[in-house]
Amino acid sequence: MKKTILVTGSSRGIGKAIALYLAKQGFDLVIHYRSQQAQAENVIAEIEQLGQSARLLPFDIANRSQCAEQINQDIDIYGAYYGVVCNAGITADNAFPALTGEEWDSVIHTNLDSFYNVLQPVIMPMIRRRQPGRIVTLSSVSGIIGNRGQVNYSAAKAGIIGATKALALELAKREITVNCVAPGLIATDMINELPLDEIKKMIPARRIGNPKEVAAAVAFLMSEDAGYITRQVISVNGGLC
Repeated sequence: MKKTILVTGSSRGIGKAIALYLAKQGFDLVIHYRSQQAQAENVIAEIEQLGQSARLLPFDIANRSQCAEQINQDIDIYGAYYGVVCNAGITADNAFPALTGEEWDSVIHTNLDSFYNVLQPVIMPMIRRRQPGRIVTLSSVSGIIGNRGQVNYSAAKAGIIGATKALALELAKREITVNCVAPGLIATDMINELPLDEIKKMIPARRIGNPKEVAAAVAFLMSEDAGYITRQVISVNGGLC
């Protein structure tokens, strides 16, 4: 039986790397995007070249009704997902005294509320499959140890860890595992403006991570071999914490 995984924010960056890695492992993919349709279509083409099928699913993860409508419609047509990777998110960095209400709200609503918005519609269909399933959320090193200028982002990513652990308890007896991967500094567009030479000095591995290294951790948690791993946070950060 074909196993299909929804990966949010998979048109670029870490999400794209995860989708391609999972395709190489034999999974079919649902490629989510909000506005980057052309990039998402390119990811579809790459997945099809790997011999797997994939389809597009556009929605705004911060829009609860839109999430429910699009996800429910997709499940009604194609059936329940085997797995979901909650990867999509945003940053709006600023020192806390200067942090605006909009910067706080946008990051919390997009990064933390999307846990509910994306996962709530998929859970009961996964349960009704009466088969093992996998959920992986993406937190961050910022959600574990905090980070200057990212009080909003750290709050959201720490919240994801708590929500992941609680949901894992609810779904464990259903053979649906729920785990979290927490990347450190990974080579994506999000870090282009950072002083990387200085940051590398703080990382024991003395380098920036590769999106494929995050994808490998996610892919393992999606595998059959990871069936007894749930409620865990796996850090991919070169020893930063």
